[in-house]
Amino acid sequence: MDYQELSKNKALLRETKRCGFADRQIAKELRARDAGPSTPTKLPAGDDSLGAETYAGGRVQEAHVRCLRKSLGICPVVKQIDTLAAEFPAETNYLYLTYSGTEHDVQLASELGGSSSEDDLMSRVREQHTAVLGRSSTPVSARKDSRIQASRFMVLGCGPYRIGSSVEFDWCSVSCIKTLRSLGHEAIVINCNPETVSTDFDESDRLYFEELSHETVLDIAEMEQPSGVVVSVGGQTPNNLAMGLHKNGVKILGTSVEAIDTCENRFKFSQLCDSLRIDQPEWSEFTTVDEAFHFCKRAGFPALVRPSYVLSGAAMRVVASNEELERFLRTAAVVSRDYPVVISKYISGAKEVELDAIGHNGEIVNYAIAEHVENAGVHSGDASLLLPAQKLF
Repeated sequence: MDYQELSKNKALLRETKRCGFADRQIAKELRARDAGPSTPTKLPAGDDSLGAETYAGGRVQEAHVRCLRKSLGICPVVKQIDTLAAEFPAETNYLYLTYSGTEHDVQLASELGGSSSEDDLMSRVREQHTAVLGRSSTPVSARKDSRIQASRFMVLGCGPYRIGSSVEFDWCSVSCIKTLRSLGHEAIVINCNPETVSTDFDESDRLYFEELSHETVLDIAEMEQPSGVVVSVGGQTPNNLAMGLHKNGVKILGTSVEAIDTCENRFKFSQLCDSLRIDQPEWSEFTTVDEAFHFCKRAGFPALVRPSYVLSGAAMRVVASNEELERFLRTAAVVSRDYPVVISKYISGAKEVELDAIGHNGEIVNYAIAEHVENAGVHSGDASLLLPAQKLF
């Protein structure tokens, strides 16, 4: 089946979504169609990873399926988790999305006309800060009228614990949520890890127990219409969603999406270091296995293969021979992803030093320099660190 055939079969698409298939999965199974004079299907502007502006043939992408199902009125509904076994009406903030319903269990911003303007939001923020600092005789808790409640912010949690998404990110998420609520804002949380504190019933105003995927987060953002989304406190998973959400009109708070991409994209970051004349090992971007072999022949082994948008060494590998390089590239499927893969010369016996800093308006407010006891190459989570550093030379 191709895209055009699916567009004429609304019942099939609805049943596929009801069974739990993601837009990305559906797009992968649709047969590509040669470009031709067929009427193109309009899509929101975006880069290739989110779908082209029009569909007139070629590989079907996630954005194509999303645009199709929305045009057919196939959208999820928000349901509350019944914590009272249906004996009494449930009044909880535990929410989830489903295609097996016909109406929402809660009132959504999309049904009320949307979120407030940025100017109105900032005036409320200043007003609430004044109250928190004790410059107003009326406490925030007593002034939570409809205007203040309209200032909703969405916080993306850490998801399942693994490399790049550990318990420290849940602490960051909870701290962010508590700060937002103390200032009189509504905090909407998306997380799917029941082991986290951020999924406790009393931590947020609304908790969506859902996966942290582009499709799900974008669906919730369109329904809740928050004033902004915080991606910086949940670890690698929310960070990976920043670019796609930004290109779909979702406001990302904190560090700009462009700056996030510059740091996460190995090619752009390596270019940035070169432009700032920061010393780094010899490196090169590659999209084919042959290019990787050519670099290793020129620079020599050992070499470090580094995909983009990963944290704490996930999917990275130090290789010492052509055989190891080929085996890793064939089995790890790191080549030809949405983002570039960089290979660099690996320096054996190097000392590893970490600098953690907090900045404000371009100035470093506070920092810490930690020295690794082990040589570079040991995962930070397994390494021994000295603070303050003792033997930097």
